[in-house]
Amino acid sequence: MTAVLERSVRRGGRSRVPEGAIEGNAFTQMAPARRPDFSLLGASAVASCVERAKRLLSDYGVVIVHQGAADAMLTAGARAGRDANRYTFPVELIEEALKATPKSVTLCGKTPARDMPLPRGDRGFVMRTGTGAHGFIDPATSTYRNMTLDDVGTIAHVASQLDQVGFIAHPFVHGVPEITADIHSFAKVVTSTDKHCWIQPYSKENVAFLMQIAAAAAGGEAALKARPIASCIVCSFTPLEFKVMDLEAMINCGRYGVPIHACSLPSAGGTAPLTVPGLVLMAVTEILAMVTLAHVLAPGTPVIATPLMFTLDMRTGRSLLACVESLQAAGMAIEVVKRGLGLVAHTYGAGSDTPDLDVQSMTERALLGQTVALAGADILGGVGQLECATVFSPVQAVLDNEVGSMLRRYIRMPEANDETFDWPELSTIRAGGHFLDSRHTLRYCRDQLVPQAFMRQGRDDYEKSGRRTAADNARDLCLAHMAKAPPEGIPGETQRRDIAQIVADADRYILDLAAQNAGKRAEI
Repeated sequence: MTAVLERSVRRGGRSRVPEGAIEGNAFTQMAPARRPDFSLLGASAVASCVERAKRLLSDYGVVIVHQGAADAMLTAGARAGRDANRYTFPVELIEEALKATPKSVTLCGKTPARDMPLPRGDRGFVMRTGTGAHGFIDPATSTYRNMTLDDVGTIAHVASQLDQVGFIAHPFVHGVPEITADIHSFAKVVTSTDKHCWIQPYSKENVAFLMQIAAAAAGGEAALKARPIASCIVCSFTPLEFKVMDLEAMINCGRYGVPIHACSLPSAGGTAPLTVPGLVLMAVTEILAMVTLAHVLAPGTPVIATPLMFTLDMRTGRSLLACVESLQAAGMAIEVVKRGLGLVAHTYGAGSDTPDLDVQSMTERALLGQTVALAGADILGGVGQLECATVFSPVQAVLDNEVGSMLRRYIRMPEANDETFDWPELSTIRAGGHFLDSRHTLRYCRDQLVPQAFMRQGRDDYEKSGRRTAADNARDLCLAHMAKAPPEGIPGETQRRDIAQIVADADRYILDLAAQNAGKRAEI
């Protein structure tokens, strides 16, 4: 593979990347910088959205089907709503919860070098891989297949080497029992990377086993609480409902000290109003409800506001995450939860609605990433995902990493002063002069962002290279990443055996429980 890359460089396919050419990464921070003055909504609209979300929760409320959670909320001051299982939250309780919720969080890696304090001191972001995908595009052959455990290992291994990716999510995996696929997939990810990992439960019975795996990987429950190497998604069931599984996940997050990604996934025209402001209001209301629920059920647990915005195509019924309406909604929702609620903010910053790594994919994810980065998102999710988050491409992940480095530089606004204007030289430049030999040029020439996969060659070199593209370069980089040794700091052999035993116990318990329930239904 090294020889292939060297030949590519000699042909002009890709330039050697100087050390330190990339603009920071997920784990090292630059000096604080001014961000662009960017707003889709404006202060008055942000305040209006927050006020309406509070009114919805206090006047209409949400459905809670978890009896223990409902009882706890009633004890905390919630009231029974107008229909079954609906509860309203007094504004005082909402504001108490918002005030008490931590406004910062550290997502820990297996080693301190992989820790990510959020918000970042340099006002930048971290990225994460896409989650939930059940399809996989082979980086060597470009063929599509159902996701396997080996593919999950490939995702974790490649993403471990992408410097803009701070943490790794587990996808849906085939070839294992479907009802415990999340347990198998998370176990594979957490033992394949030294980075922080994301937990996504698939059923209420699975939550405890997933937390046990995280604890085993961390070195025990106390170690997990001290250094949370995993964080967990908790979702609303839009519109304005909360299932047993997600509230069980929230309660367990509090028990194990695992940060919560409070995720609303409204779909405009389906589970939320079709208009962009209505879609945003739905997401903000559900996130504010989860902040209030977490304050009671998991007090003190960090909550990361996670609006993932979708729009139904009214012609086909397909769900879209990268159409212009979803882009607007994502930027607006981040603006509200970041500026209006003061929370750590997370949304898709990569992803597209096309099935393949193509021109549409790069256009959509570039627009999406730029929009939410400017809006102030702390976490840009979706690295590597295609086809509305149902497919993962490691080659796309390499390209997303490149876009991430560009976005990181883009939102760091340079100061305008005599030094950056190069005022002394600019105001005395001779006729026919140039700045190639300027001390100013020499001082800043190594500050330019140098791409790894993207190309800057002329026509002659392009033709000599066999018309290689950035995607070809990304594929070579991906295969080179795959050939590298596993990172240091991943769980050792004893931890791996413990995790494998937890997975086996989960299969036995959950599959037996499913069989018993199926037998009871058959008797009825």
